[in-house]
Amino acid sequence: MRIDLFKREGGFAIPRPAFGSRNKTTRKPVNATRRSRSRVLLTTLVFAVGYATIIGRLVTLGMAETAPSTVYATAADGVSQARPDIRDRNGVLLATDVRTPSLYAEPHRILDVDEAIELLTAAVPEFDTGGLRAKLKSDKRFVWLKRELTPEQRDTIHNFGIPGIGFIEENRRFYPSGRLTSHVVGHVNIDNAGIAGIEKHIDSLGLADLHDAGFARSDEQAPVTLSLDVRVQHALRDEILNAMETFSAKAGAGVVLNVRNGEVLALVSMPDYDPNQPETALEKDAINRITAGVYELGSTFKAFTVAMALDSGEADFSTTYDARSPIRVASFTINDFHAERRILTLPEVFVHSSNIGTAKMALAAGIERHKEFMERFGFFQRPHTELPESALPLTPQRWTDLASMTISFGHGFSVAPIQAAAGGAALMNGGLLIPPTFFQRSERQAKALAKQVIQPSTSDMMRELFRMNVDEGTAKKAGVLGYRVGGKTGTAEKVVDGRYSNTKLLTSFISAFPTDNPEYLMLLMLDEPQGIKETHGYRTSGWNAVPTSGKVITRIAPLLGVTPVLD
Repeated sequence: MRIDLFKREGGFAIPRPAFGSRNKTTRKPVNATRRSRSRVLLTTLVFAVGYATIIGRLVTLGMAETAPSTVYATAADGVSQARPDIRDRNGVLLATDVRTPSLYAEPHRILDVDEAIELLTAAVPEFDTGGLRAKLKSDKRFVWLKRELTPEQRDTIHNFGIPGIGFIEENRRFYPSGRLTSHVVGHVNIDNAGIAGIEKHIDSLGLADLHDAGFARSDEQAPVTLSLDVRVQHALRDEILNAMETFSAKAGAGVVLNVRNGEVLALVSMPDYDPNQPETALEKDAINRITAGVYELGSTFKAFTVAMALDSGEADFSTTYDARSPIRVASFTINDFHAERRILTLPEVFVHSSNIGTAKMALAAGIERHKEFMERFGFFQRPHTELPESALPLTPQRWTDLASMTISFGHGFSVAPIQAAAGGAALMNGGLLIPPTFFQRSERQAKALAKQVIQPSTSDMMRELFRMNVDEGTAKKAGVLGYRVGGKTGTAEKVVDGRYSNTKLLTSFISAFPTDNPEYLMLLMLDEPQGIKETHGYRTSGWNAVPTSGKVITRIAPLLGVTPVLD
């Protein structure tokens, strides 16, 4: 650089560049710096806009997927509520939840409806093509196609890879015991809600409300334990089935109660149904005859008439009744099936099942006392148990002397068998009417609920009469080696078109064991049994219901721990 002049400032000589020369080491001009900053800001802005666009798109997509996800979650929650396991008193599993796939579609994502229909109907032939097409072309974002697919169907459809088709795992109720306990356990609907039996009762206790509130989805709920004993249930069902086949009966039923606490150990009603196929519950004869049916039980009801006479104090074992001739009231005649045609003592009336004798007991008691005694046993009210299926008794509109006489031997008055069984238990246990239950209960809890309906002394006499009837009366075929069994037979003509039929009978037998210290009571019925060669053509209770009961007791007494008497 050429220096051609100096200027002194503060003692220093500062060189100045010559006029017209350029110094390349001097600072850039201000406008260049601004241009650089503008470029950086512009680049930053471009990237910011790009990222904002991407983020916005992601947010949009995320919000767009929220609705279907919510639909899926709501659908799954609505049908997948977990239910508690149901077990018998020994821990045997009677009902549980299993996970099963269900098929859904998102119509807006279906690319080729015709192809989807072709593939789906190939995997699930029962699909209705028209209905399937309507669903796949609907404007809904979610539609059910089929609930509860088989694993094979799920795998097949999954392998097709159809866009817009998916699966949701649901809870499905499974009943390992099948038909064995169907009328007690009940069943659920497609949404896993209880609609019959104990299943419905569980919902009524609050499970349904928990489901509606969004709770009770956990499969860790405590199991529900019933009073049923599956071993006893199986023996009772097996023998009733055998009896129906042997005697060509159209139906049969039975119940076993613990007389000390009211627990139901077994309840069978045939024909039954398969709760794993709930539609079978709609079959004509698949009703619970023990709680939801009402029947005239015939001479079984004489046990209550005799108990009434004894409990009033106006009769004892020495009291006699003239049964030498039939009773005629207007155009009606009351006669004995196996007429003795003599004066009978009270025990003889019971043992020989005399209609004439019990009719005269009812007349001696009078209408009001007879009605009051029946009221004590709850025979005018609907039976109350945990099972929602129940029926109101059928009682006479006008309670006349004739009505009182016929009711005394079980005609003209219909009750649910569970009511008769509970009443029979009261005759055996010291006179306590204990509400039957399908849950476990202690004797102390039972006594707190019990109602004293007859005196303990009357119960003592009734136990003796029950035992006497098996020893020497109409129930001899119920005798079981090693066990003291007692009981009362019943044969009733069924009402057909408003008239009693002498060709269609309902036979029953109410039995208790051991009679010296009763623990268990059983009521067994056969509907329209037929006479066979071995019964000499007879169709009455002593020839069918009684021996069937004896076979049941032979099987269940050891299971229940009843000690045999070997004397």
